[in-house]
Amino acid sequence: MSDDPEQELELTSSLVPLFVITNGRALPPDHEYEHTTLVMASQDASAAARTLSPEADQVVSLVTEGFLSVAEVAGHTHLPLGIVRILLAQLEEDSLILVRRPIPRAERVDRELVSAVLEGLKNRFGA
Repeated sequence: MSDDPEQELELTSSLVPLFVITNGRALPPDHEYEHTTLVMASQDASAAARTLSPEADQVVSLVTEGFLSVAEVAGHTHLPLGIVRILLAQLEEDSLILVRRPIPRAERVDRELVSAVLEGLKNRFGA
């Protein structure tokens, strides 16, 4: 056992139950934080960073420079996706992150209408 506190912290951090990290909060609906949802720290996040848990602070520091997807945040923090979603919900509730949800898939387009538009463009501009 070394006297290095960093190494000691690493050895004990994996022993912390995940419900302690999330303060017992429930998982938000899957559609609320999809894998491709982008998150970024708000301007107020750096001032409130002192009161955050180490895991939430790590998430905020990751997204301070720009947008990252929920999946990327989970990958960088080595936390399960569900835990990251709970942390993000808590951070969004505290207005510490900005969330940019993915654009919903477009409804099925009418193939006949698209073909007619394409045909009209070909007739007009030739191709």
